[in-house]
Amino acid sequence: MTFRFLANPRHGVPGIVVLPEGAGRRARAAIAAWPGYAPTPLIDLTDVAGALDLGAVHYKDESARLGLGSFKALGGAHAVSRVIVGELSRTGIASAATPAELESGRYREATAAITVTCATDGNHGRSVAWGARRFGARCVIFVHPGVTRGRREAIAALGAEVREVPGNYDDSVRASEAAAREGGWHLVSDTSWPGYTETPREVMQGYRLMAEEALDALPAPPTHAFIQAGVGGVAAAVSVALRARHGRGPRLVVVEPERAACLLASAETGAPTTVPGELDTIMAGLACGEPSLLAWQELERAAYAFMAIPDEACVGAMRFLARRSPSIEGGESGVAGLAALGLAARDPSARAALGLGPESRVLLFGTEGATDRAVYEDLVTGGPVDTTPLAALLR
Repeated sequence: MTFRFLANPRHGVPGIVVLPEGAGRRARAAIAAWPGYAPTPLIDLTDVAGALDLGAVHYKDESARLGLGSFKALGGAHAVSRVIVGELSRTGIASAATPAELESGRYREATAAITVTCATDGNHGRSVAWGARRFGARCVIFVHPGVTRGRREAIAALGAEVREVPGNYDDSVRASEAAAREGGWHLVSDTSWPGYTETPREVMQGYRLMAEEALDALPAPPTHAFIQAGVGGVAAAVSVALRARHGRGPRLVVVEPERAACLLASAETGAPTTVPGELDTIMAGLACGEPSLLAWQELERAAYAFMAIPDEACVGAMRFLARRSPSIEGGESGVAGLAALGLAARDPSARAALGLGPESRVLLFGTEGATDRAVYEDLVTGGPVDTTPLAALLR
């Protein structure tokens, strides 16, 4: 399979602080106190490490995170709680309400008058809807025509109103921002732009917990981390966590769909760059054409390399995980890092550029499970790509 690879020419250039440490500690403490919170598993993929002649490969499995099936549960819901707490303080109702107090219904009448909104490809909207229900707010989620029925139904089942708008994901972001501005609602976006950064920053602080859990569980520091990206929020959060724990040692590889590689395009031009068009990819959670400002401010200097991979590589990775023993449920967006590792490690040029070898310890993030069961089953069991053997997945 062909893929695009770009070593980041600005790697190591000094930059700004995107995620302050104090807010990160606050997010971790708040989320860890949620009922039902528990760290997700870190799985040792010895079979993958052996096939690729690597020292170790570990896979952070987010498929059961808080019952929502993806790492997004950490970010959107946390940001919703911060927005509600801030609004209660602004209106003089409660100067410092806690998430537990919101959940108890103590401020039910006031929170019911608050509306939160966002755009989604599926997972972020589900997290925001879950957070709104949990903390007592109204919720409106904007989707584009490419969002599957199963993902829409999962959002609606949490009590949110789902509205479709024409265009792609980036168009739905603009629609949600306009609706928030016109209706006096609170935008809880996972992407950021000039003048809108604080709530997306809280979203990313939630994501950071996933990376910190993985680093806590690893037997030795990673030498490499492959992390998928849409607008780049989770990739930037992982980057911040890696640098805070291990400095500039681990090499971060950002992975995108070949038809929606806005971060790779930005790295090529040296500035945030929009990828136009329908962004047609099975990696629904990564189908984003405009990078997040905050994410770019981190990744433009901290990412070691960028990769853009074909859909077929993710289908192969999904099937491999489903058929290995023990099996792992990896969704089409969630396995992009594994797919990219397989491609890079078997390509002499990319392998050399990344310094992958028998001493390498690679950290992967399985950021979602079967967030649309019908889509997952179709990709794992059907289709023209036969990648059952590990050798076929990783060739």
